[in-house]
Amino acid sequence: MMTFAFYLFAISVCTAGFMVVLSRNPVHSVLWLILSFLSAAGLFILLGAEFVAMLLIIVYVGAVAVLFLFVVMMLDVDFAQLKGELARYLPLAGLIALVLLAQLAIAFGAWESSDQSIALRAVPIEGAPTNTNLIGTVMYDRYILPFQISGLILLVAMIGAITLTMRHRRDIKRQNVIRQMHRDPAKAMQLRDVKPGQGL
Repeated sequence: MMTFAFYLFAISVCTAGFMVVLSRNPVHSVLWLILSFLSAAGLFILLGAEFVAMLLIIVYVGAVAVLFLFVVMMLDVDFAQLKGELARYLPLAGLIALVLLAQLAIAFGAWESSDQSIALRAVPIEGAPTNTNLIGTVMYDRYILPFQISGLILLVAMIGAITLTMRHRRDIKRQNVIRQMHRDPAKAMQLRDVKPGQGL
């Protein structure tokens, strides 16, 4: 069953990756990209890396791919013109593809599996902590200070980006919440007795 699931996820990742590049509709390309992310998460689960799989689903599928989808659907981009311009760079793309395939061939040619790798992946140890627990223990115990400092840096960067991009324009009418809360209904509203056939 594990071998069948591995080949299923691997074929799904490869097929979805090719369809991301070959699809003519950009929305379909993003959907194929989401399928490739989900299949890669399945491969990580088979390897026992549940934490990385959940990160892949939450961050890439839940945030990045959805952002790509919204941008593609909201922007009015002439993709036919872009593909016409990309055709000029096809020889360079083919050269880069050949270099990448050569690197993959070299990497897989020198690949050697350990004799104990299959035995270590076969049966999990009963009562042993999962890799998610171990990552959390290391992150929040040994590296708690760098983790908190990085979070503080990201918070300062977010506040700085909001502050730099905020522009107060004087020609726009804005709500004054405090003034609205302290309004007296007796002074803010007038009752008029409009006679039939007469206007205000």
